[in-house]
Amino acid sequence: MEKSEITISFDCERLEALEFYLGKEHSSVQKRMEEALRQLYEQAVPEPVREFLDRKAAPVRPKRPTRPSQPKQEPRPVAPLAQKEDARNEQ
Repeated sequence: MEKSEITISFDCERLEALEFYLGKEHSSVQKRMEEALRQLYEQAVPEPVREFLDRKAAPVRPKRPTRPSQPKQEPRPVAPLAQKEDARNEQ
């Protein structure tokens, strides 16, 4: 799915302080904003619409290639056992 960029304005000193303290938590403004936006999306967009968009965005699995058709081998005729024994007895 194609991504869009969102731009917001925020005071530089406050942003620096926020980055500093989030860094201590091994996080960042970017991570927290993405999480907040995901939560907002889940609250605002009805579930059927989200499911539709998820299916639409899912990669299509390629079809399995078909096997080349192989000609069936004709079964070899088998002589009845009695005929084989008669042929042996004649020898």
